[in-house]
Amino acid sequence: MREKLLNLSFKYGALVVVVLVLAFFSFRLPYFFTYSNISDILNSIAIVTFVAIGVTLSLAVDGFDLSVGSTVSLSTVVTATLMIWYQMPLYIVLIVPLAIGAIIGLLNAFLIVKMRIPDLLATLAMMYIVGGIHKTYAQGYTIYNHMQFPDGSKAAGEMDKTFLLLGQGKWLGIPISVILLLIFVVLVHFFLTRTKYGRQIYVTGGNEEAARLSGIKVKKVRTLAYVASGVFAAIGGILFASRVGSGQIDAGAPLLMEAVAAVFVGFSVLGAGKPNIIGTFVGSVLIGVLVNGLTMMNVQYFAHDIVKGAVLVLALSVTFYVLNRSKT
Repeated sequence: MREKLLNLSFKYGALVVVVLVLAFFSFRLPYFFTYSNISDILNSIAIVTFVAIGVTLSLAVDGFDLSVGSTVSLSTVVTATLMIWYQMPLYIVLIVPLAIGAIIGLLNAFLIVKMRIPDLLATLAMMYIVGGIHKTYAQGYTIYNHMQFPDGSKAAGEMDKTFLLLGQGKWLGIPISVILLLIFVVLVHFFLTRTKYGRQIYVTGGNEEAARLSGIKVKKVRTLAYVASGVFAAIGGILFASRVGSGQIDAGAPLLMEAVAAVFVGFSVLGAGKPNIIGTFVGSVLIGVLVNGLTMMNVQYFAHDIVKGAVLVLALSVTFYVLNRSKT
């Protein structure tokens, strides 16, 4: 009976917690379980979920990308400056940050795959380097419409109205960022579970030597995983700039830990026991629901991390306890 309960909690625990949290806040707060508020929750988690998708891909190849938060920050200020400082057309505004994310992913892969530096150390170094670059590039300023420079002059440009629709607009009453999020969740889930290349990612992460012996180009697979992680972090940065209508320095700093929490909570969804996109999405929803509900209950913001940390510890405890028992 104990084993059955553990296995059930491992498979369905995260989903049950989401339902219980929704029920609790719905009972305590009359305006919580409404279309408007649920839409706001999904809209609020869109950015961190895009970042978490990238972290999921890096973990799937048995790595860990700590540089995603800094990549978000850099892509946010670059996106804003392309419009406000340089008045670039929209396609340039979208392409350049994505290219920057890909380049950061390539640099991570070079350090990890070619130089054989451990993932955590390599991406930690990149986190500091990219963080310093984005602050130096922005000169320590938040980028906003017609901002004033130290010499007294003002920037000629402003945020493109069409661009702002990505983070602020709606289509048929649904936030456009939520629509984009759901599309990418489905596409990446399909890629990982239904394509040859997705299976190669999991095989590489599960046993790199066995993957190499089976003919998989593990260096290429790991490189592409880190490039994808950088690109998804850049998408998060683009959405962040569109959401707030400015380029804020250190915008991605708090997103790293929330993304990591979402990914690890997702390990236990439906008994996956590994990085997976549906689990990551459920983990993001759980964190979003907790933050939204606690905010509506007027709980001080600095107590939110305690609750999120407790949920993460609970999810990890069940996940790794069951996984370790299955190996013995």
